[in-house]
Amino acid sequence: MSDKKAVIKNADMSDEMQQDAVDCAMQAMEKYNIEKDIAAYVKKEFDKKYNPTWHCIVGRNFGSYVTHETNGSVV
Repeated sequence: MSDKKAVIKNADMSDEMQQDAVDCAMQAMEKYNIEKDIAAYVKKEFDKKYNPTWHCIVGRNFGSYVTHETNGSVV
């Protein structure tokens, strides 16, 4: 994974939370190969650390429309 670099396109959360999201995603990708499992790992970790309810979408081709609370989004 060291050759991969995260690119945050849009965020409404602190720099620390953004870095935590990147770190958590990297850990998930090291542990799992299935996108559903990666998403579940990140969601559960953020629910534990920052309180529920978080959502995580993993994949290359998807559409979504979501709303979020202030200071709680990273894309």
